[in-house]
Amino acid sequence: MKIQQFLDHHGVARNPFAEEDAQSDLVFKEHCISSTYHPTWDKIFGDPSEPSTSIVFGEKGAGKTALRLQVARHLRQHNREHADRRLFVIQYDDFNPFLDRFRDKLGSRQRRRADRVLKEWKLWDHMDAILVLGVTGLVDRILHARQPSPYVEADLAENAVDGLDHHQARDLLLLAACYDQSTATTFRDRWHQLRRRLRFSALPSYRNLAIGIGGTVAVVALMILLAVYGMAPPLSYFWMFLIPVAAAWAPWLWQWWRCFRLARGILKQMRLSNRDAKSLRHVLMHFTWSELAAQPLPTKDSTDDRYEMLLKLQGILQAFGFQGIIVLVDRLDEPHLINGSADLMKALLWPMLDNKFLKHPGMGLKIMAPIELTRFIEREDRDFYQRARLDKQNMVAAFEWTGEALYDVANARLQACAIDGAKPRLRDFFDEGVSDRRLLEALRSLRTPRHLFKFLYRLFVHHANAHIEGQEAWKVSPEAFESLLALYHRDQDAFDRGLGAG
Repeated sequence: MKIQQFLDHHGVARNPFAEEDAQSDLVFKEHCISSTYHPTWDKIFGDPSEPSTSIVFGEKGAGKTALRLQVARHLRQHNREHADRRLFVIQYDDFNPFLDRFRDKLGSRQRRRADRVLKEWKLWDHMDAILVLGVTGLVDRILHARQPSPYVEADLAENAVDGLDHHQARDLLLLAACYDQSTATTFRDRWHQLRRRLRFSALPSYRNLAIGIGGTVAVVALMILLAVYGMAPPLSYFWMFLIPVAAAWAPWLWQWWRCFRLARGILKQMRLSNRDAKSLRHVLMHFTWSELAAQPLPTKDSTDDRYEMLLKLQGILQAFGFQGIIVLVDRLDEPHLINGSADLMKALLWPMLDNKFLKHPGMGLKIMAPIELTRFIEREDRDFYQRARLDKQNMVAAFEWTGEALYDVANARLQACAIDGAKPRLRDFFDEGVSDRRLLEALRSLRTPRHLFKFLYRLFVHHANAHIEGQEAWKVSPEAFESLLALYHRDQDAFDRGLGAG
């Protein structure tokens, strides 16, 4: 018989166990995301009115990505219901663009091996990446970009930027100069578009240029006047006219040189940048030196300036009505440079485990980390624990599911796919020979939602294929249940051994 006949008999319109990845799981996104929770949900999500950090370690398929999507969904709901206490959400889950740019900035010997590349990755590189995502997404929304960055979730009022004062506008333009990495248009055009939108006047920065042009015009006019009255000096004295011209251009040349050196310093230390010194120097020339001299910029290999830049971003967001920032960190095992290696995942994540950063006021990180990293934590020394202070980070050492919790997940998905009026339960799909206790034991052995979905999908398909139309059987027998469960565990063990050998 067909699998759909089997499902229809139990009041299920479509197979609720066909999807394995939360990113593309419509059943989860449309129904279960707001009704099915892991038992540790409250600890992980926390209170949105006070952004906090949580670190979750879970094995593949345990639901870390689903958890991230749930957190993002509930934060959107919080923002809708509390317009005066909104949170700026940054999705930090695609590391490939940052790691690629970072590797390109290293020497040829270092970039050959992934472990050497990640050995150079520091906390300030994570901070730069977060600032890139946040600033790019914010500028997209200020300029009403046709395709705004999907890594930021935030809504701005049409006139939100009108409330910024001159200093806040300057801070936002400096942040955009360093961290806006949109590829929708050229960097210069986008920055000038933002400057005009903020009504930030660049006229004071042209003073030195005006002096240079004015001095040159005055000298040329003097030369012409002397020539007209026949008082022009001999050519051997022509150099005397170059002295005032050089003096007139000296302030502008000094400004150009300082902005050029500043741009080079930023690009040297900001190793995730995708722009050149010429473009950045052009933008910096639109500030007066007094506006640049006292400002923190990412010109050092340290976190101090990055914290200052983060505070500037937070101040601007507060003016827009965002009381805090939430950063969702996920998919640490997926970058092609890491390729699932636990050692490389550690090299990427460990710099982020700094208590000062994780407890930064007004910001919370929700880190979804692979379970393989817990063995490294157990081996760490006292200095690591003092720096990371994992006891303060709402850490979930093992994102595990009980058999009862998986049973509830299966029932929730069945009811999400139910035909109108039907109330299917997982228990109804099995013969009485499969006891409730045995069913829960089997689910407990599957450990994760992904294994649960894979097993139930294979079981139901196998059951349907084992019977012909006219001789249908509407309940799975104990023999089929046990044999498919043993086969699934064997196949999964073989798959896990293959991953370990790889």
